[in-house]
Amino acid sequence: MKIFEYPDKPELKRILQRPLFNTDNLYTTVKSIINTVKQDGDTAILELTRKFDKIRLNGLKAEASVIDESENSISPELKKAIEVASENIMKFHKSQIAEPEKVETMPGIQCWQKSVAIEKVGLYIPGGTAPLLSTVLMLAIPAKLAGCKEIILCTPPDKNGNINPAILYAAKTSGVTSVFRCGGAQAIAGIAYGTESIPKVDKIFGPGNQYVTCAKQIVSSKGIAIDMPAGPSEVLILADETANPDFIAADLLSQAEHGEDSQVIMVSNCKNILQKTLSCIKKQLDVLPRKSIAQESLKSGALILIKDYNEMIDISNEYAPEHLIISTNNYMELTGKITNAGSVFLGNYTPESLGDYASGTNHTLPTNGYARSYSGLNMDAFYKKITFQESTPQGLKNIGPYVELMAETEQLDAHKNAVSIRLKDIKYGNQN
Repeated sequence: MKIFEYPDKPELKRILQRPLFNTDNLYTTVKSIINTVKQDGDTAILELTRKFDKIRLNGLKAEASVIDESENSISPELKKAIEVASENIMKFHKSQIAEPEKVETMPGIQCWQKSVAIEKVGLYIPGGTAPLLSTVLMLAIPAKLAGCKEIILCTPPDKNGNINPAILYAAKTSGVTSVFRCGGAQAIAGIAYGTESIPKVDKIFGPGNQYVTCAKQIVSSKGIAIDMPAGPSEVLILADETANPDFIAADLLSQAEHGEDSQVIMVSNCKNILQKTLSCIKKQLDVLPRKSIAQESLKSGALILIKDYNEMIDISNEYAPEHLIISTNNYMELTGKITNAGSVFLGNYTPESLGDYASGTNHTLPTNGYARSYSGLNMDAFYKKITFQESTPQGLKNIGPYVELMAETEQLDAHKNAVSIRLKDIKYGNQN
């Protein structure tokens, strides 16, 4: 990781390019996995788990007794942390639920919208190098609040074929109805199309590696709804001379340790802060247990020196980061100018880790520039919105002639007649 001073636009574009990986055979491989699971169900997933994860499983579903036992395998302190995080996540997401409101668009015409929970949802929880129990809370709690009847969770087992007890406990306390021991593209195929043991769901949620992301995109093209295209994690930090370099270094490394394909960027108008941050990164990196992962991630990271705050905002909105940290003296002023970001963290004492775990906001966010057009996960994602309208006879008299004219202009005479026949009935009564 190095400092780039006052880069011009072409150089800046190169610096901000997300890490690229060879995906020439990715689509073909994932498509083959999906087709195999569609054809052979549980047998295919068990065989793919043996092939890719080197684990032989007797079955996919986690038994209720194992899930119940998870409570005895984690510390009281962790249980308390999960409880606090759950309460905050529930409180924030519950505030997003709006009661239906009827609107009279013109006299005699009433319209309203009703939120109906998606009945069956599938949650993918990465296991791999880190058991993401926090993602269980972020996905399952809003699903439960929405009223989803079935909440199906898939997560990769460890080398012994078990699921981390913290994931199981989080699943149990947040409303998950079934847990399955499978990961990767084969898990996405399982919940997308159903197998002998895994129910077919109506929508799939959750982040994952490039295979999981590709699988979600493939099944979404075949009519299975997904939350968003979520790829490798990323953070952009805007900082001035009032920022704390130790804090910034910690924030950059917290994102870098997610995975080798994560990207971390810092933009500042103060060279001294950039230099101090680089020094702090080197010191903090040496003591990280996931040093090798973070080190690889830092290769695609950058510390960028620019002229002023306006350039900071321009770079941020163009990059459209998953996570944006604003560590400047005037962060509230800059906040009003942010148009593209997944989730924003303000000031020196709001680390991105708060949003990852317990502040209450959701950490399932658009990556790879998708923050230009996608929102972070919220309650709307777990609902279908159904609209209703009701017209009184007077309402139809008020609006009908406009509809008749528009239908006639479009040369859709049956549409016009559906109004005309009612207007005639209103005018002349029920006469044959």
